Amino acid sequence: QVQLVESGGGLVQAGGSLRLSCAASGRTFNPYTMTMAWFRQAPGKEREFVALISWSGGSTYYADSVKGRGTISRDNAKNTVYLQMNSLKPEDTAVYYCAATMRSYGSSWQEYEHWGQGTQVTVSS
Repeated sequence: QVQLVESGGGLVQAGGSLRLSCAASGRTFNPYTMTMAWFRQAPGKEREFVALISWSGGSTYYADSVKGRGTISRDNAKNTVYLQMNSLKPEDTAVYYCAATMRSYGSSWQEYEHWGQGTQVTVSS
């Protein structure tokens, strides 16, 4: 099994920053085989891709909506993935989910078989 636990969400003013963390664990979790990603879902909207990172951390990919404001990183020794979000906007308000997959390197949520419970990020104007 693989467990993913997100933390770091909260209420922040527009223009502020947050650092989300995703701690992974489980008997079958191997960070050296897993692509990790962040998705988000706002009320009434579909889940959308935010960013992903390859198992080595050497390759990253961002949604246009966060490019230049978000940075995804990982520490495989700690089994943890991070998402640093700067210059936050009210439209960034959503539940942010961490996801993991061994099967691909893609931005579609259907490609990810492991999910966390999410952490709420609320950006006030």
